[in-house]
Amino acid sequence: MKLLVDSSSSLLFSLLLAQLPVFTSASPVPHRRSSDLDKLSNQTRNLMKLTQELLKEHAFDSDVESHRFRSLPEMSNRSANDLSNLELKPTLSQLHADLKLYEHHFEWLNRVSKKHQHPAVPKLGEMIKEMRSLISLLHRQMQRIEAPKLTNPTPSLPPHLPYHFDVLQSSHELLQHFKLFCDWAYRAFLSLKPKASPVQ
Repeated sequence: MKLLVDSSSSLLFSLLLAQLPVFTSASPVPHRRSSDLDKLSNQTRNLMKLTQELLKEHAFDSDVESHRFRSLPEMSNRSANDLSNLELKPTLSQLHADLKLYEHHFEWLNRVSKKHQHPAVPKLGEMIKEMRSLISLLHRQMQRIEAPKLTNPTPSLPPHLPYHFDVLQSSHELLQHFKLFCDWAYRAFLSLKPKASPVQ
């Protein structure tokens, strides 16, 4: 009887040893590209939070008519239904081009706001810094996967705004538009994660 128990124990031990490579290979392997997309989505979420904070400081009793900036990326043709069909390279390229456009507009807004000594200037500067960091991170990711870099024509913006109210309206419109973009970009980065990992 003791021999049977010893044999059973030995057999069980051998089976466990045989399973060790399986357990080892089943352990999660970190994907650098997937973690890069995590960084991109987290940074986009931080930008969205900053945008929402700035919007509270530019709150209007009524909606501002959106007509000042025709050169901003078109958001009306992007919906949640499109997210599952996104492809990695073209999406990253387009988001990078869009962010460069926003950077140009917000740098302009920062300049005209300083001339009117607007109190939101420090937070606006922080937002532009975060935006540049996101653009840089996105560009590095594009280089890794050899995604093409798209260029948009640089829009012409007025050198100054005559009235403080014009600054407020421009700020509100830009921030509202950028909030929509950040929300969509954040969802896009999350939806691209499964498509990025297998390529690693």
